Amino acid sequence: MTSRRNFLSGAATLIGAGMVSKAGAATLPEAPLQSSASTQGPLLPPNGRPYNPVVTLNGWTLPWRMKDGVKEFHLVAEPVVREIAPGMTANLWGYNGQSPGPTIEVVEGDRVRIFVTNKLPEHTSVHWHGQRLPNGMDGVTGLTQPGIAPGKTFVYEFVAKNAGTFMYHPHADEMAQMAMGMMGFWVTHPRDPKLHAVDRDFVFLLNAYDIEPGSYTPKVNTMTDFNLWTFNSRAFPGVDPMVVRKDDRVRVRVGNLTMTNHPIHMHGHTFEVTGTDGGWVRPSARWPEVTTDIAVGQMRAIEFMADEPGDWAFHCHKSHHTMNAMGHDVPTMIGVDHSGVARKINNLVPGYMVMGDKGGAMGDMRMPLPENTLPMMMGDGPFGGLDMGGMFTVVKVREGLARNDYKDPGWYQHPKGTVAHEWTGELPAAPRAPGAPPSKPSEAMDVKRDGDMHHHH
Repeated sequence: MTSRRNFLSGAATLIGAGMVSKAGAATLPEAPLQSSASTQGPLLPPNGRPYNPVVTLNGWTLPWRMKDGVKEFHLVAEPVVREIAPGMTANLWGYNGQSPGPTIEVVEGDRVRIFVTNKLPEHTSVHWHGQRLPNGMDGVTGLTQPGIAPGKTFVYEFVAKNAGTFMYHPHADEMAQMAMGMMGFWVTHPRDPKLHAVDRDFVFLLNAYDIEPGSYTPKVNTMTDFNLWTFNSRAFPGVDPMVVRKDDRVRVRVGNLTMTNHPIHMHGHTFEVTGTDGGWVRPSARWPEVTTDIAVGQMRAIEFMADEPGDWAFHCHKSHHTMNAMGHDVPTMIGVDHSGVARKINNLVPGYMVMGDKGGAMGDMRMPLPENTLPMMMGDGPFGGLDMGGMFTVVKVREGLARNDYKDPGWYQHPKGTVAHEWTGELPAAPRAPGAPPSKPSEAMDVKRDGDMHHHH
């Protein structure tokens, strides 16, 4: 992470989004910049009240300064280049060098002051999704404030009243600005660090993009047919693993700013839904799950005991959301022999490959792709290709890790005899109904439908 001097300096035009103290408008704090797409370690609070920091998957936490007892942040809304996965970048809009923007962490009862500088070509605002605050700080352009014009800086100031899991995003030209990646995570920690304490606390947002193969900029008018489904603007295999110690109590907080719901599923463990965007769920009201559905605009916090070592899949359970760069109008070719056609096409297009006649898996084949385009399913695991993309990552549970060790430990080394393997012994005879005559290999059942009658031949 680097730090840049505020480009407007003290001569910037400061327009209050509501009643703002003169002290807050005197100078601007630094606006830190992050260019790396890898997961940054937790930011231990250098001042202010103590809390247990979160880890943003493929992201970071925004530093602040304390001024007269107020926690001051500086967000810069600007065009950014985000690596979606190795081999593909996208021209997005975000904050402080990244999309999503940095996570903001505060403590319940903190007075916060957030300067927002607009380096976009159009006006913007910031809505503090889920916060209880003065109406004039809510960030809805035209309703509670004028838009932040290009080159201007606004300042928001309020008390973080309730602990919980929140987001921030524009309420200005939302269809374009959110489709371009403008969003970020917000965590308000409880006053008592022991309350709701866990060993590891991960956060990330669900977002989606429609970027045509060979293109770099999302289509902002898309309503449903997105082709890139991402965790924090990263698609697998670009999504980092969540590394935890065996027997850690782990929390994962997820916010959904796509245009559809996402059933988030974890392998190998049972979790409880412990928090929503409305606050913490009372222990007596929690319930066990292995999948929780997160609707549009919702936040969910889940917690589990990492008591099963291994590499456990963590993903959206909508099958098209664990793929990249899909085509929506491709016919199903399973069972179709088009090898003859392929030979003719090869005379015109050398290197053309038959696809889809046996299913969608590509195995070890790699097709030539347009510039800046990801394969639909990619990534390599310890046993071969992983037929996954999009909203997919791995929870890596390991023994013996240090408290703040989040480094990727590599693939899990399975104890002998604990991996599924091919059966090479005798196969039992196929079961048959009692009294049924022996079948011939060429026999087949032909079923015809005639009105409400079924005729079997």
